[in-house]
Parts: sequence; C-alpha cells; structure tokens
Amino acid sequence: MCTCHDHDHEPKFTRRAALTGTAALAAAATGLAASGAQAQEANPYAPPAEPFLPPSDMVLDLSRAALVVTDPQIDFLSPDGVAWGAVGKSVEMNNTVDNIERLFKAAKGADITVAVSPHYYYPTDHGWKFEGALEKLMHKISMFDRKSPLSLDGFEGSGADYMPQYKPYIEDGKTIQCSPHKVYGPETNDLALQLRKMGVDQVILAGMSANLCTESHMRELLEQGFEVAVVSDGTAAAMLPEGDGYLAALTNFRFMANALWTTDEVVAMLG
Repeated sequence: MCTCHDHDHEPKFTRRAALTGTAALAAAATGLAASGAQAQEANPYAPPAEPFLPPSDMVLDLSRAALVVTDPQIDFLSPDGVAWGAVGKSVEMNNTVDNIERLFKAAKGADITVAVSPHYYYPTDHGWKFEGALEKLMHKISMFDRKSPLSLDGFEGSGADYMPQYKPYIEDGKTIQCSPHKVYGPETNDLALQLRKMGVDQVILAGMSANLCTESHMRELLEQGFEVAVVSDGTAAAMLPEGDGYLAALTNFRFMANALWTTDEVVAMLG
C-alpha cells in the first residue's frame, strides 16, 4: 500500500508546471523569430531562417492527387482585369500567371485530376442585402460578372473568362470545371464532391487570390479531410493600405497547410 510519503516523490503535473512550460515555449519562439528577423526584413515573404513549426511530411501520391486552381480569370490575372490595380504588383512579383500555366502543363503531363473552381456573379447576386468589404468592392467594379447562369452571351474575353493561355488545359474535356463559388470558399460549389468522386484526397492548390479564395479553399478542404499543399508562387493577392494580402496568406499557409511548395518543386514532383 502506498503512503503519503511515497506520493510526495511521484512526479506531479500541475497548472503551474504547464504555465511554466508554456512560458518557456513562448520564450523559445521569440528567440527563433528574432534570429530570422534580419533575413525577413530584406524579404518579408522569405521562409523563416529557423522555423519553429515542424517540417512538412506530405508525400505526393499521383494516384490520389489533384491540381485545384481557384479563379484563373482575367479580372484577377490580366492587366485588363478590373482588380489589376490591387493585385498586379503581387502577380508580377510571384510570376503567378506563368507559374499557374506551368502547373497546368505539369499536371496534364502527369495525368492527374485537374479542377478549376471559378468565381461568377449573376445579376441576382447584385441584390444581396449585406456584403463584406471585398464583396462590396467586387460588385461595385463588376468583377466576375456574367449576364446569366444560362447564357454565355458576352462571356468570351470578359473579366469572368479564363486567361487565354489556360484555355487549352481547362477546355480539353478532362478538366473539372466546378460550379462557381460565390464568396470565397468551396462550401457553395461542388468541388469537394467532384474530387471525392475521382478518388482524390491530396490537393495541390494554386490560383487567386491568396488570402481570399485560395486560403478559403485550403481551410475548407482541410476541414473536409483532404491533404493540401499550397503553391506559394502559384498565387498572389491585393496589396492595399489596409494590408498586404499575400503576406497575410503566407502566414496562414505556413500555419495550416500540409505543405507549402514552390512551382519548381511541384513541377519536379509531377515530372
């Protein structure tokens, strides 16, 4: 039988010990962040010199993988698009347009599932009774507008249309063109269903815009049980007085995605 004296020598896990451990963890994180501060001052988008979070262990399996591209459309990716003034600098910095094309080409060459999750607004969508800040802006500048869900009248070459260089990949009769998402995430379209029906549970995610539709797709796909790798230079975002959307997205990609890969890395894996 144990005595009280015996219990005095057993290790105890107390709230005080937990708090002490948390404080030590925070101190370590602060130290690591400080050590990489100089490198990130030169390039705020660069990976941390000494990461605190565990490295990715995602291994791409082509038999169950898909490339998913959000909003590969003129309004986001072309100087003729209505959002170019907000996103153009980030798109050019990341070479996003060319990188997305490289991803399409590599995915087709590897014969994996490819899906596009587009963004369209119809006249009835402009009757919404409430909207967030970016929704208000998109409706104000007629971003992604189509005349009707049942008509392609005026669609060809409009801001809602796909970038011309992507059309050979998207319109090959094999690419899944999902129903449109309406705000940011795929909760309102059939992307998850289409991927499940193709036996996909790994997603390589790219497209526009980093901290809006791309990040929202990442979050929902993770919640749905998919393994998600985001392509860091296969996306871009608005850079506004309110904040740098690309930098905000990178933080969340690093915190949540199963992997954060470059286009070069993905092309090599698919090759």
